[in-house]
Amino acid sequence: MAEASIPVDLLNPGQVFACLGFLEAAEILCGDATGGFNWDDEADIRFRLSAGGDRNPVEAVLLFLRDATVSSRSAGELSLDTKKWSVETQQYSPDEPLPFFPPASPATLTAVLSVEGSKDGDSAGVSHNTIEISHWGDDRRVLGRDNVKFWAGAGGYPGAALARDSLNLIRDRLGDSAERPFDVWAEQSSSFRLDWRRDYIPLDIGFSLNAHTGTRFRTIGYPIVEILAAIGLSNARPEFHDKLTYRYGILGVGRAGDLFDPFFLRASLGAPQLPFPQRTFRMNLGWPGKEGQARCITTVYEENDNDQD
Repeated sequence: MAEASIPVDLLNPGQVFACLGFLEAAEILCGDATGGFNWDDEADIRFRLSAGGDRNPVEAVLLFLRDATVSSRSAGELSLDTKKWSVETQQYSPDEPLPFFPPASPATLTAVLSVEGSKDGDSAGVSHNTIEISHWGDDRRVLGRDNVKFWAGAGGYPGAALARDSLNLIRDRLGDSAERPFDVWAEQSSSFRLDWRRDYIPLDIGFSLNAHTGTRFRTIGYPIVEILAAIGLSNARPEFHDKLTYRYGILGVGRAGDLFDPFFLRASLGAPQLPFPQRTFRMNLGWPGKEGQARCITTVYEENDNDQD
């Protein structure tokens, strides 16, 4: 077993989701993953992660992302693919169930991150690994589970293409970012909108960046957070109140306490009352453009007992 820890801003939902993304990815790549949040020092809150093998699990995940290719996954009867966006489309076999209700457009086809072999023998320690992202295809009306899809366009740019673009922005820095992965930034014009540091509401700042050309105004995003937050939503979701309000929770472990199995951390994200050290947060969103399309996180605050419904 090997353990690592990384700093996290609990008031950034994308970073919290991305911690679960590290957990989910480490479980797939290394096995026996456990984790938890240590807030003993409020000036240096950290996510602790342990996994099988002797490799630093944070490094193992980042090296996998560095070498991963991105494709989409569809089914023949859907007649949907992402070739238009230069993303290869794989097919589910006829006996494989779709992970969600059949989508109406290629935008929400499953994204597949895969590494076959490795460039230098250290990608993930085995010959083939695959991580899928499909949370955005869930339909709350059918499954009772919100898809936490903040980016817009049912028939627009696919999630698989957004994942590919995000990785391509920072591939050359992934191998050296294990100490503070959530600080790695890049100029990013579009994202999953899970890290609030890139987004803005035009009415709030007084103008729209889209109305200006050239390099005078640039949007800075955090691709590692975006990719891992999407992975973190694979088996867990924040609690949905309405389209502009969510709640999420975390579990505490201290500096040396036993870490939690993935089941407990997944459950805690939905902010239920659990018999463990726990903190809950509320996030509010807004419409950066036309109402009913893209959403972005605007404010986040920690709840106290009187705030919880």
